[in-house]
Amino acid sequence: MTTALIADDEPHLLRHLQTLLAQAWPELQVLEPARNGLEAAEAIGAHNPDIAFLDIQMPGLTGLEVAQGIEGDTRVVFVTAYDEYALQAFEAAAVDYLLKPLKLERLQRTVERLRSGSLEDALPRAVQQLAPPRPAQPLRWVRASQGEITHQIDVQDVIYFHADEKYTVVRTREAEHLIRTPIQELVAQLDPDQFWQVHRSTVINLAMLAGTRRDEASRLFVRFKGLSTELPVSRAYVPRFKAM
Repeated sequence: MTTALIADDEPHLLRHLQTLLAQAWPELQVLEPARNGLEAAEAIGAHNPDIAFLDIQMPGLTGLEVAQGIEGDTRVVFVTAYDEYALQAFEAAAVDYLLKPLKLERLQRTVERLRSGSLEDALPRAVQQLAPPRPAQPLRWVRASQGEITHQIDVQDVIYFHADEKYTVVRTREAEHLIRTPIQELVAQLDPDQFWQVHRSTVINLAMLAGTRRDEASRLFVRFKGLSTELPVSRAYVPRFKAM
């Protein structure tokens, strides 16, 4: 029997989702609901439900943080009043993103996909689509100004690019430089065989990769040659490392 967990700190919205799920998927076994992020994380760890319907803004841990810490095969559906979290939801490998106030017809479409198993290959396909098309001429140099000095940086020497508020950090073994080029513009210009996006704010140079590490919550981090810094890998990009 398929099992599901619902997590929402607003009781009336939690009951509303329970009611709609009972109509859309009568045979679904719904576990005792979680009232905050900490309860949700504990319940997922203890029961490993097939599906978790998570609110995003919850006390203790956000739904995004709960999703990023999942170690098992629980698939996540976010149910939220805020559409600005859609990108983060994708990076957390969510299989769907439902906006409140939730409508039965919209939930039924999600249930149909979950029941048919049509989501099984959705993440691998989506991750493949994240790889940018090969640029005609990959970027070879990055120019970074610092006062009166302009540094000409060979991209082969870059360990990673990381978005930092208004700037993008260009990290080499010797120094950090700041440029104004957004990460997505860089991704479109870099050789996709050598530079991988591992987070919405991070692009790494595979030639500088020393390995990966998982923490106690099973989150993946990348490590670099000659550098103590580690950077997180968003859940949506984790499958890219399984073939390495």
